[in-house]
Amino acid sequence: MLNTNDKKWLMEKAAVSEEQVTAVIELLKEGSTVPFIARYRKEKTGGLDEVAILSVEEGLEYLKELNERKATVLKTIEEQGKLTDKLKLKIETIHGKQELEDLYLPFKPKRRTKGSIARERGLAPLADAILSASGPGLEELARKFVNPEKGVENSADALTGAGHIVAELFSENADFRRRVRDFTARKGILESSASKEWEGRRSKFEQYYDYRETISTIPSHRMLAIRRGEREKVLRTKLNVDREILSRLEGERMIPASHPYREWLTASLEDALIRLVLPSIELDIRGEMKKKADEEAVSVFAENLEKLLLAAPAGNIPVLGVDPGYRTGCKIVALDRTGKLLAHDVIFPTKPRSDEAGAAEKALHLITAHRLKAVAIGNGTASRETETFFRNIVPKDIVVAVVSESGASVYSASEAAREEFPDHDVTVRGAVSIGRRFQDPLSELVKIDPKSIGVGQYQHDVNQSLLKRKLDTTVISVVNRVGVDVNTASFHLLRYVSGIGETVARNVVAHRNENGPFQNREELKKVRLFGPKAYQQSAGFLRIRNGKNPLDNTGIHPESYGLVQRMAKSAGMAVDELIQNNDALDKLPLEKLVTEVFGMPTLRDIVKELKMPGRDPREKYEPFEFAAGIETPEDLDEGMLLNGIVTNVTNFGAFVDIGVHQDGLVHISQLSNKFVREPKDIVSVGDRVKVKVLVVDPELKRISLSMKTTSQTPAENS
Repeated sequence: MLNTNDKKWLMEKAAVSEEQVTAVIELLKEGSTVPFIARYRKEKTGGLDEVAILSVEEGLEYLKELNERKATVLKTIEEQGKLTDKLKLKIETIHGKQELEDLYLPFKPKRRTKGSIARERGLAPLADAILSASGPGLEELARKFVNPEKGVENSADALTGAGHIVAELFSENADFRRRVRDFTARKGILESSASKEWEGRRSKFEQYYDYRETISTIPSHRMLAIRRGEREKVLRTKLNVDREILSRLEGERMIPASHPYREWLTASLEDALIRLVLPSIELDIRGEMKKKADEEAVSVFAENLEKLLLAAPAGNIPVLGVDPGYRTGCKIVALDRTGKLLAHDVIFPTKPRSDEAGAAEKALHLITAHRLKAVAIGNGTASRETETFFRNIVPKDIVVAVVSESGASVYSASEAAREEFPDHDVTVRGAVSIGRRFQDPLSELVKIDPKSIGVGQYQHDVNQSLLKRKLDTTVISVVNRVGVDVNTASFHLLRYVSGIGETVARNVVAHRNENGPFQNREELKKVRLFGPKAYQQSAGFLRIRNGKNPLDNTGIHPESYGLVQRMAKSAGMAVDELIQNNDALDKLPLEKLVTEVFGMPTLRDIVKELKMPGRDPREKYEPFEFAAGIETPEDLDEGMLLNGIVTNVTNFGAFVDIGVHQDGLVHISQLSNKFVREPKDIVSVGDRVKVKVLVVDPELKRISLSMKTTSQTPAENS
């Protein structure tokens, strides 16, 4: 149980009430998942969404780690016999990990320091006497501690040693460290310059060759870029703070104006500041800057991933998947409406082994033999030339589309791909993945490590455990929002369904293969290890199309089926007659159907599901074409207006695929004629836009684009 102080902190962090915190904690303890709580326990949580519930869950994890650390700190200090009631209370009531470490610092086991050496030489009483302003003048006071046998040759040696002790005492003062840290965080300046090796040379970091910015204002993408430049030894950096102002401010706070040894203490304070505190604080600040940058970058990655996973599916139509290439040719695969591999071949429609006639014959044979309705081409090497080839040979009623193959190579060489296609090589697997992405991006992308999908910024530089946790959470959220057809889904997709996991997901597929399609949700209980808790958490997110019970193809949870029957009875009709009968649904007296268990939030959700059963929240698929004849960066001219697809959104702008094998950047300043606070306010991954070519830089391989002179709505097909 949380104590009152921790609960109050959690309420403020998540911006929720005490009742909501209590409800979420109880539900999580019961084993409920975040999607389940958000969707089916609105009455208990007061309608909290996934973001708020996740905030509570993350806060609980933070408190667990913090309180474990507090216990260690308290035990260590108590064993030293130095734990006072005041210190104990202070430790127990703080919620900052850094603040806790500052309090613990004076009691922490230390390596041998200048201060500890001075103590060994018997100079601690001198330091105490100076601090307490007791005794005669400094010289006379120090002479009493001269001891050549211990290395204190004269009074100057004694005062130097005492200064080291006092400096350490100052440096271990938690309030002093907090103020220095706060001042540095507010007023400090990060400076970067080219390393000696890179002076006068061009690089992708050249904008940071002579750069300075206040720590408190530097955005995450610049911080991560500078860190990468530093790691690659292109940049060197330093953190500057006005030590003179800081020393004066802290001197006024730490040393009484009337103290007889004020000048000597001020020198010791400056020593503490420069030698002991600022180097440590700089590490803390850099760590905090990195943490903040990581969190923002991970958040951007997660938002982009969410948009990509929610990309419009073309649906269950048979397709020719094409993995394009030059020298090794194009691997083509025929897939049926469910994504099953029917046949595969290799064609050479482009240079250097151009055989357009033979390529056309093979491709058209697969399209005709398997009645394929679309051609999906990966957007990698030779994609534009391959696209042109197919548009010239297929009938007009065949859709030709270029799809992102980001991460497809990772999947094709993965254990999952080998397990699915043990008798085929990576080229066949890659083409299958491309074709399936056209049919249903979500079902295919869940097979790939989210980090490999390529919609983040500096994803290899950020905290990897934070990135994995955030991206996994995003995938889980999207999968459960969309819903999963339990009779067609792979175990890769099923494992992300609330309450299931990989083992049960494999068991569901095995049961389906052995016994045929599930006829209703109740049959899920027959699956090995599919216990009551798994059923409760997952059933509402699993769909059974054309099953025995029409409610099984909705987001209505089986626990509410009785309530639906009451609704149908109230309307004077059978349940199947109520489905999609908007007039009858709008007339339902919902207030009279409220019970202690099911309130208005659940009733409204049920009505929404009955109006649109099995509705896919993703947008409808629309074909897209790049500009004809523009296939490489060499084909670009400044001023060109082109169609493009947003492939990545960062804090500094958006990357757009314009069909030349290299994405262009629309800098945040070029996204709109109006001020743009964040690029995500203007564009999202997958958006179709019109852009103007500003600059093509072959040396740095950069294409600069603008949306300023074009409409902010998705571009029309060319």
